[in-house]
Amino acid sequence: MKQATMEKPGNIRFEDVAETPPGEGEVRIRVQQIGICGSDIHVWHGTHPFTPYPVIQGHEFMGVVDAIGPCVENAPAIGTKVTALPQIVCGHCNPCKKGRFNICENLKVRGFQANGCGREYYNIPAERLVVLPDDFSADQGAFVEPVSVAVHSCNRAGDLKGRNVVVLGAGTIGNLIAQLAKARGAAKVLITDIADYRLDVARQCGVDYAINTSRESLKDATTAAFGDGGFDLAFEAAGVEASLASAIKCIEKGGMVLIVGVYGKPPVVDMGVVGEHEIVLAGSMMYWREDWEEAVKLLASSISIAPLVSKHFAFAEWPDAYRFIDKNGASTMKVMVDVQG
Repeated sequence: MKQATMEKPGNIRFEDVAETPPGEGEVRIRVQQIGICGSDIHVWHGTHPFTPYPVIQGHEFMGVVDAIGPCVENAPAIGTKVTALPQIVCGHCNPCKKGRFNICENLKVRGFQANGCGREYYNIPAERLVVLPDDFSADQGAFVEPVSVAVHSCNRAGDLKGRNVVVLGAGTIGNLIAQLAKARGAAKVLITDIADYRLDVARQCGVDYAINTSRESLKDATTAAFGDGGFDLAFEAAGVEASLASAIKCIEKGGMVLIVGVYGKPPVVDMGVVGEHEIVLAGSMMYWREDWEEAVKLLASSISIAPLVSKHFAFAEWPDAYRFIDKNGASTMKVMVDVQG
């Protein structure tokens, strides 16, 4: 089978390796399509703080069940469309004991601290599988993981009905959060970015207000959108210090700023304002299985992904996909890698 290994930043080695039969409790997946996310790009650039090299990337994907190992109960049929949670957890630390496996003290993520699905055949414990509808497209299957991120973050924020919501960062995750906030009954949703292309995509996906903060301040934008109502919830999905600072400055007292973005370096936060205004700073880390199950339902019904898919590349062109993103980042959303020709 063909396999892609990132030996070091900016260098992916393609090779033919032997297929491995699934072990006890495992299922082998014939990988069809892989999505590239922002964290993958950090690995390509060597700026991801928690990824050693060499590593096989890939954690957003869809494939079909190809073989079933021994001792797998209630295994899906051969040919079933599936994806899989990428977390490897210890099961015995305090967060795991409390059921919060997404923040396991010993968490490893396939594609980062462990090898991912960047190969034609991928063995994974059957208990990590998520079965997909027969009519799911490869794009839909590869989007289950990022939609799950949005589901988990919205769950962290609580009831969204009737609230004015700001999403800072109109990349894939920010877009999906904005769509989901609207679907969950938010009164108005405003999304910001400095790239007009991403804001246009957000409008295509039905987001109420899409503002370029390189031309208009967040304060002016929220006043225009919400009037005196203001906003008490912001999702920071850009991973940019200035974006976080503007959210803290503009959110109403007692509001919540929920951190979803990944920061290349630690941001400076005005904790004086946070304290005096009783602002809640909260984090959102990955997802639970329930989030994936809800993501599948959303992709089958209400979440719009067609405007988010920018381009497909063949498996052997994976490095070209990264170069395309580097060159066209301001006009690119989700890039896919087609593992099966």
